[in-house]
Amino acid sequence: MAEIVATSDPTTSQKPRKWAMWLGWTIAIALLSLFVAGLFLPRSLVAPPVPAARDFEMPLFAGGSVRLSDYRGQVVVLNFWASWCVPCRDEAPGYQKLYLEYKERGVVFLGVNIQDTEKDARAFIKEFSITYPNGRDVSGTIYIQYGVSGVPETFIIDTGGNIVRKHRGPLNEYQLRRYLEETLR
Repeated sequence: MAEIVATSDPTTSQKPRKWAMWLGWTIAIALLSLFVAGLFLPRSLVAPPVPAARDFEMPLFAGGSVRLSDYRGQVVVLNFWASWCVPCRDEAPGYQKLYLEYKERGVVFLGVNIQDTEKDARAFIKEFSITYPNGRDVSGTIYIQYGVSGVPETFIIDTGGNIVRKHRGPLNEYQLRRYLEETLR
């Protein structure tokens, strides 16, 4: 019976190792290049562009109407809410408190009531003594423009009219204050 003897050919066993080592160095250099580019390139070249807030006009519960563009040059907290929404009820006192605290710093709060009756929305505003402007998105066009998927949902818009933060779900005072301080810097 013939005996099978394994032989190693040094030229063939080194090729896969050289190829793997070359690939490893190439990946390492590429990752290092991306890291260095992130450190030194202007943020506008590395980060995705910030979306501009879409302008809208909305009738206010207090009478008259408001356009988002009326607040250009100010930071805007745009909050979508409904009276039947339990998390909206939880965050309402904090929004009113921070509105009073930040209005002197050029921050505007604007509430957009959706999927609600006017009677219930007015009762909500009265119950929580909300004094910042609030209106109804009767046709649903505003919340569709902003891609709102539920309430509460809050957008922070900078002085240039760009959405710098979108927060889905309830937002407590601490989080909202942090967002505002980041935007006001």
